[in-house]
Amino acid sequence: MSRASFSNSSSSDGNADPEADVSAEQTRRELLLGALAATACLGCSAPVRAGEDPPGSDERPQKGDLLVFSEGDSEGKLIKAADLKLGGPPVHAWPQDPKTLVVRSGSRLNEILMIRLDPASLDEQTRARAVDGILAYSAICAHAGCPVTAWVKSDVGDTEVFKCMCHNSEYDPRAGAQVVFGPAPRRLAALPLALADGALSVAGGFIGRVGGAQPG
Repeated sequence: MSRASFSNSSSSDGNADPEADVSAEQTRRELLLGALAATACLGCSAPVRAGEDPPGSDERPQKGDLLVFSEGDSEGKLIKAADLKLGGPPVHAWPQDPKTLVVRSGSRLNEILMIRLDPASLDEQTRARAVDGILAYSAICAHAGCPVTAWVKSDVGDTEVFKCMCHNSEYDPRAGAQVVFGPAPRRLAALPLALADGALSVAGGFIGRVGGAQPG
């Protein structure tokens, strides 16, 4: 008689093994407990996986955020007032949460242009947002959302200005980054600054809209 037919015959005779029943019951209980534990953990916070941006990295700059270099040999290091030379060139920066140390680099719209100019050259509103002539603006062009990368002499004057090389929009940081040349429909968003112990920080959110008016 085959093993299969023997097992069927034994079951029909009612000669079940008590130890097998206990083992099966324990297995069912373990499976049930495992399922309950898995269900309860569905709401648990998952750890950040490799390649994922940490929580808060895509949030806009917050009051109290520190500022760190976004490129170059000093990338990730805190920016101090002494790091900015009078008259430029500008420095590219990211805001950083001072408590979690998360750098808000999860959105390109968070990149910032920082520059130090003669306070006497700034208009009144611009000077009110500056610290010792240090200014901060969005590094994203208001035209098509390209990065603003150049610090050059203006096509319409003798002063140096921020320039987007995509479509040649120019912004004067001395006058709130207003448009002085090119197709940009509005000025760059400004970011008010504060200074404590030589370290620069954000004094408030962006003033003005961040990002381009049309697709690139």
